[in-house]
Amino acid sequence: MKFALLTVTYGGLFYKGPALSLEEQILRARTLGFDGLAIETKRPVASPLDLQKSDCERIRKRAADEGINVCAIESMSNFAGRHMEDRENNLAMMRMVLEMARHMGVNLVKIFAAWPGIINDEQEIAQYGTYEKHEHHKTLWPIDLRKWDRCVTGIREVADMAADMGITLALQNHAPVLAKGYEDALAMMLEIDRKNVKLCIDAPLFYERQSDEYIHEAIETCKPYLVHTHYGAWNFKQLDHGEIVQESSPSSGIPINYGAFLEGLYHVGYQGYLTAEYCLPVVRNHQYAGIEEIDQAIRISLQYMKHLLQQAILA
Repeated sequence: MKFALLTVTYGGLFYKGPALSLEEQILRARTLGFDGLAIETKRPVASPLDLQKSDCERIRKRAADEGINVCAIESMSNFAGRHMEDRENNLAMMRMVLEMARHMGVNLVKIFAAWPGIINDEQEIAQYGTYEKHEHHKTLWPIDLRKWDRCVTGIREVADMAADMGITLALQNHAPVLAKGYEDALAMMLEIDRKNVKLCIDAPLFYERQSDEYIHEAIETCKPYLVHTHYGAWNFKQLDHGEIVQESSPSSGIPINYGAFLEGLYHVGYQGYLTAEYCLPVVRNHQYAGIEEIDQAIRISLQYMKHLLQQAILA
């Protein structure tokens, strides 16, 4: 297992200060101790609208020169749109994302089944569009089933495009449409029934289900398909005597059981990346904070996660 940095972290959306370019983020990743960089396809850093083939090739070379592997391209896909034009626009975007990955020499593209979007032009700090994170036991009504079917149909079409380019899609267990936990993501992946569609399973998206038993069940069940994962850097702090501790997750009110998660990944032989991200507003003392807070959060969370991995190896 290796560690990667997700570029949304330094995208200038959730802290006071400018975004860092891809070149700057490659250097930041190396300086902070990461092995790789996962590139999220979002302005102002890395939209395929702005990157030509020559740009992608330059970035790939710069990363290699710095010893950083561009391990994944992460799309902002939404296959659940009600209107056909929205779905067609999403397919057009995904074709551009796949071309960007091909030019970068990257064979893994993360996808959302659905995505609420980010609002970045109404407030000082970006915010997410509203969306439902429904429970895994919720009764599904016809409107839910229509959204599900749109996602399955759209992902199949993109998977066929990706297969022609030698690219694997990693379906993330992220709401909306997909319920909390791993079960819906796995069920949708199996229903899509494409060899190049795998899973990106994140422990924070299990929400309150953080028991050792549930974590191990998720990893054991998903292990044949698990190719990517993330961890959040937003709920760590370093005590005065130097110890790094995890605070409660903002999504569930309890800490994330990363100990069981990394132990499980290690024991099933997971070979992918553990990808750090900070994609929530950075608030300190009731004020939006600057990039230095991002640096500190990324630094201590990486140290924490590397310690957990070492414990798993030695166990």
